[in-house]
Amino acid sequence: MDELITLLDENLICTGMDISSDFIYFFVTSTRKECVCPSCQSVSSRVHSHYNRNFQDLPIQDKKVIVTLSNRKKFCDNPSCHQTTFAGNCFIDNKTKKTKRLKETIMEVSLTQSYVSAAVYLTKHLVDVKKSTICNYQKKCIGNKYRED
Repeated sequence: MDELITLLDENLICTGMDISSDFIYFFVTSTRKECVCPSCQSVSSRVHSHYNRNFQDLPIQDKKVIVTLSNRKKFCDNPSCHQTTFAGNCFIDNKTKKTKRLKETIMEVSLTQSYVSAAVYLTKHLVDVKKSTICNYQKKCIGNKYRED
Protein backbone atom coordinates (compact mmCIF):
# COMPACT_ATOMS: atom_id res chain seq x y z
CA MET A 1 0.00 0.00 0.00
CA ASP A 2 2.91 2.34 0.59
CA GLU A 3 3.56 2.34 -3.17
CA LEU A 4 0.04 3.66 -3.82
CA ILE A 5 0.34 6.35 -1.16
CA THR A 6 3.73 7.54 -2.39
CA LEU A 7 2.09 8.33 -5.75
CA LEU A 8 0.46 11.25 -3.92
CA ASP A 9 3.65 12.35 -2.19
CA GLU A 10 6.93 10.54 -1.64
CA ASN A 11 6.95 11.73 1.99
CA LEU A 12 3.82 9.80 2.99
CA ILE A 13 3.62 6.41 4.67
CA CYS A 14 0.53 4.28 5.08
CA THR A 15 -0.20 3.53 8.75
CA GLY A 16 -3.49 1.72 8.21
CA MET A 17 -6.28 0.83 5.85
CA ASP A 18 -9.95 -0.13 6.07
CA ILE A 19 -12.11 -1.49 3.25
CA SER A 20 -15.91 -1.37 3.19
CA SER A 21 -18.36 -2.23 0.42
CA ASP A 22 -18.10 1.21 -1.24
CA PHE A 23 -14.98 2.84 0.23
CA ILE A 24 -11.29 2.30 0.89
CA TYR A 25 -9.99 4.34 3.80
CA PHE A 26 -6.26 5.04 3.98
CA PHE A 27 -4.60 6.41 7.10
CA VAL A 28 -1.33 8.12 6.24
CA THR A 29 1.36 10.13 8.01
CA SER A 30 3.70 12.72 6.58
CA THR A 31 7.39 12.05 7.18
CA ARG A 32 8.44 15.45 5.87
CA LYS A 33 10.88 17.01 8.36
CA GLU A 34 11.15 20.42 6.71
CA CYS A 35 8.58 22.47 4.86
CA VAL A 36 8.75 25.69 2.88
CA CYS A 37 6.57 28.58 4.03
CA PRO A 38 4.13 29.42 1.20
CA SER A 39 4.40 33.16 1.95
CA CYS A 40 8.13 33.85 2.32
CA GLN A 41 9.70 30.60 1.00
CA SER A 42 11.85 30.11 4.12
CA VAL A 43 12.43 26.54 5.31
CA SER A 44 11.17 25.47 8.72
CA SER A 45 11.41 22.28 10.75
CA ARG A 46 9.95 23.55 14.04
CA VAL A 47 6.64 21.79 14.78
CA HIS A 48 3.67 23.85 15.95
CA SER A 49 1.01 21.13 16.19
CA HIS A 50 -0.45 17.97 14.66
CA TYR A 51 -3.83 17.60 12.98
CA ASN A 52 -5.81 15.13 10.89
CA ARG A 53 -7.21 16.02 7.50
CA ASN A 54 -9.62 13.99 5.35
CA PHE A 55 -9.77 14.20 1.58
CA GLN A 56 -10.85 12.18 -1.45
CA ASP A 57 -8.60 10.69 -4.12
CA LEU A 58 -9.10 8.72 -7.32
CA PRO A 59 -11.04 5.48 -6.87
CA ILE A 60 -9.41 2.06 -6.72
CA GLN A 61 -11.26 -0.91 -8.23
CA ASP A 62 -14.62 0.90 -8.23
CA LYS A 63 -14.29 1.89 -4.57
CA LYS A 64 -14.16 5.52 -3.55
CA VAL A 65 -10.99 6.47 -1.69
CA ILE A 66 -10.87 8.55 1.49
CA VAL A 67 -7.45 9.47 2.87
CA THR A 68 -6.91 10.63 6.45
CA LEU A 69 -3.62 12.49 6.69
CA SER A 70 -1.88 12.95 10.03
CA ASN A 71 0.14 16.07 9.39
CA ARG A 72 2.32 18.57 11.21
CA LYS A 73 1.83 22.29 11.23
CA LYS A 74 5.11 24.23 11.25
CA PHE A 75 6.17 27.62 12.60
CA CYS A 76 7.52 30.16 10.15
CA ASP A 77 10.65 31.48 11.85
CA ASN A 78 11.11 34.40 9.48
CA PRO A 79 10.32 37.52 11.59
CA SER A 80 9.35 39.56 8.52
CA CYS A 81 6.77 36.99 7.35
CA HIS A 82 3.11 37.64 8.14
CA GLN A 83 2.35 33.91 8.34
CA THR A 84 3.14 32.42 11.76
CA THR A 85 2.18 28.79 11.01
CA PHE A 86 1.65 26.70 7.91
CA ALA A 87 1.30 23.11 6.70
CA GLY A 88 3.31 21.93 3.73
CA ASN A 89 1.36 19.72 1.31
CA CYS A 90 2.23 19.87 -2.36
CA PHE A 91 -0.25 17.22 -3.51
CA ILE A 92 -3.36 18.90 -2.11
CA ASP A 93 -4.31 22.57 -1.93
CA ASN A 94 -5.08 24.27 1.36
CA LYS A 95 -8.63 23.80 2.64
CA THR A 96 -9.64 21.52 -0.21
CA LYS A 97 -11.24 18.08 0.13
CA LYS A 98 -9.97 16.55 -3.11
CA THR A 99 -6.51 15.84 -4.52
CA LYS A 100 -5.29 17.78 -7.55
CA ARG A 101 -5.42 14.68 -9.75
CA LEU A 102 -9.01 13.99 -8.69
CA LYS A 103 -9.99 17.59 -9.50
CA GLU A 104 -8.43 17.19 -12.95
CA THR A 105 -10.50 14.04 -13.55
CA ILE A 106 -13.67 15.82 -12.41
CA MET A 107 -12.89 18.65 -14.84
CA GLU A 108 -12.32 16.25 -17.75
CA VAL A 109 -15.63 14.46 -17.16
CA SER A 110 -17.61 17.66 -16.65
CA LEU A 111 -16.42 19.35 -19.84
CA THR A 112 -18.54 17.10 -22.05
CA GLN A 113 -21.86 17.28 -20.17
CA SER A 114 -24.00 19.46 -17.93
CA TYR A 115 -23.05 20.02 -14.29
CA VAL A 116 -26.07 18.00 -13.15
CA SER A 117 -25.35 14.96 -15.31
CA ALA A 118 -21.63 15.16 -14.51
CA ALA A 119 -22.40 15.22 -10.76
CA VAL A 120 -24.69 12.19 -11.11
CA TYR A 121 -22.13 10.23 -13.14
CA LEU A 122 -19.18 11.16 -10.91
CA THR A 123 -21.05 10.38 -7.68
CA LYS A 124 -22.07 6.99 -9.02
CA HIS A 125 -18.68 6.00 -10.42
CA LEU A 126 -15.80 8.04 -9.03
CA VAL A 127 -16.28 10.47 -6.17
CA ASP A 128 -18.91 12.22 -4.07
CA VAL A 129 -19.30 15.63 -5.70
CA LYS A 130 -22.09 18.19 -6.03
CA LYS A 131 -22.96 20.17 -9.14
CA SER A 132 -22.07 23.42 -7.34
CA THR A 133 -18.55 22.08 -6.70
CA ILE A 134 -18.13 21.24 -10.39
CA CYS A 135 -19.37 24.70 -11.31
CA ASN A 136 -16.86 26.31 -8.93
CA TYR A 137 -14.00 24.23 -10.36
CA GLN A 138 -14.97 25.29 -13.89
CA LYS A 139 -15.10 28.97 -12.91
CA LYS A 140 -11.66 28.78 -11.27
CA CYS A 141 -10.22 26.97 -14.26
CA ILE A 142 -11.60 29.49 -16.75
CA GLY A 143 -10.50 32.41 -14.54
CA ASN A 144 -6.95 31.03 -14.29
CA LYS A 145 -6.80 30.45 -18.04
CA TYR A 146 -7.69 34.08 -18.76
CA ARG A 147 -5.08 35.30 -16.27
CA GLU A 148 -2.38 33.23 -18.01
CA ASP A 149 -3.25 34.59 -21.49
